Amino acid sequence: MLDLVILSLHFFICFLISLAIWYGPKDVDLRSSSTEPAEMKPDGLILIGKEDDIKRSQRVTAKVNGREVVVFYHEGKFHALDSRCYHEGGPLRLGEIEDINGQACIVCPWHKYKITLETGEGLYEAINPLEPSPTPQWQSKGVKQRIHKVTIDNGNVYVSPPDLSVSFDSDYFADKYKNGGDLAMEKQSNSQAAE
Repeated sequence: MLDLVILSLHFFICFLISLAIWYGPKDVDLRSSSTEPAEMKPDGLILIGKEDDIKRSQRVTAKVNGREVVVFYHEGKFHALDSRCYHEGGPLRLGEIEDINGQACIVCPWHKYKITLETGEGLYEAINPLEPSPTPQWQSKGVKQRIHKVTIDNGNVYVSPPDLSVSFDSDYFADKYKNGGDLAMEKQSNSQAAE
């Protein structure tokens, strides 16, 4: 009986934590205090923020053509990719960066999927059972996460808008969370149904 009580308490606490994460504070958008549209250069680049500010914070999220993008500064380089993991939409802005075979990878905080910052490839560890003593080796699943080109100009960081003529697995969650996630999509469909 005590085991049942402890197990129930455990599930209740996990539920409360998931609610706190879901409804808790969101990552800072550098332009969140402004109601004006994002600054765009004539060549289509979208201003993300000041280079020094992003270097200090190591990561920042911003809206690029309505889609949430996370920009990382890691080991002297800027990287930008869709902020939601291609697997199940986990918030990559909260993930840790690890070095895997000489490649900087973001690790999704939800399911530990590993994605290279440079190319957006999904990585996994596998063994060759035909080897006499198989050892795990890192393999690529191919490019799964959309990456965005970063440009530095006069101390400002810009991101190129995505080329939507090519699709990536992360596009599903980028679109899903474009208007605030499931709740916003549900409210939008309810209001359309009422019309």
